[in-house]
Amino acid sequence: MQVLRGLAALMVAAGHAQFEAAGLAARAGLPFAPAAWLPWPAGVDVFFVMSGFIIVHASAPLHGRTDARRVFLGHRIARVVPLYWLATTLTLALVWLRPGLVGTGTEGPLSVVASYLFWPMARADGTVLPLYSLGWTLNYEMAFYVLFALVLPWGRRGAVLGVVALLAALVLVGAIVRPLPVPLAFWGDPIVLEFACGAGLALARQEGLRLPGPARLALAVAGLVLLSLAGEAPALPRFIAWGGPALLLVAATALGKAGAATRALHPAIVLGDASYALYLAHPFVVRGLRVVAEATGLAAILGPGPLVLLMLAASAAAAILLHRLVERRLTRTARAVLTPTADPAVNKT
Repeated sequence: MQVLRGLAALMVAAGHAQFEAAGLAARAGLPFAPAAWLPWPAGVDVFFVMSGFIIVHASAPLHGRTDARRVFLGHRIARVVPLYWLATTLTLALVWLRPGLVGTGTEGPLSVVASYLFWPMARADGTVLPLYSLGWTLNYEMAFYVLFALVLPWGRRGAVLGVVALLAALVLVGAIVRPLPVPLAFWGDPIVLEFACGAGLALARQEGLRLPGPARLALAVAGLVLLSLAGEAPALPRFIAWGGPALLLVAATALGKAGAATRALHPAIVLGDASYALYLAHPFVVRGLRVVAEATGLAAILGPGPLVLLMLAASAAAAILLHRLVERRLTRTARAVLTPTADPAVNKT
């Protein structure tokens, strides 16, 4: 699963790196066509399915505990909030110091507060994005955590069925009730069904479903082929065109027998461990390298393709350092404050 997390984060980073390189190439009059053999933003959909799976799978020790909701939410806040707040604060500082550098601007104090609180709020142009634009995915994640916390005491099957029903109800309300307040309309997007798919997959694994290697390989190949066929402008709704293949990829990873990882996979696992840091940090690295490459002439020397590879390598290295030197310490500190009495059995939630 960690390998897939790393690959999903790299997909998103690759899309942004190619966008920046394409901008430089256009200004320099150089030919460059971003690779179109995968829809790079679909890495987010893979993350959403994985999130549904991981949350259900990792929270198993909490069922039946009286403090289940408090411990679960405490751990999720400790895992997600500190690094995101750090990225948001850095974005806010850059907006004030270098307007336009990060491609965003403040919409007023309320939008800043909403960004820190994971509350969906529309910008002046109508887009529902926080100050740090990538945080739109975390607005969905935090809503999913709250819904799952509500049903967590219901037991393994009850919790999964409950959260699937709540997510489906949100989508149904979003489809038939118009207009809705911005937060409800945002959370009612069918993309939230990808969390439900991941949760159902986790329940299937907990109930004993395992697939042999050839079947899992077939799922993985089918997922990649369907993603490639969908392209970056799919004819079908996103949760089907990208979410369906994402489910196949996660199933291929999740429904095998547990085994020791080979040494060949170790670098990918290291990157997977740092996938959250990679997701949050890569825009700063990619945009920073674009500015440096343009100012120094390095962009013309390397060319767009090698520049993209340099952006990805630098993003991965920065993410691993950020994960090891900052993220893990922030998470441990936040957990110690939010859930000081939690026992080690639930430390992976």
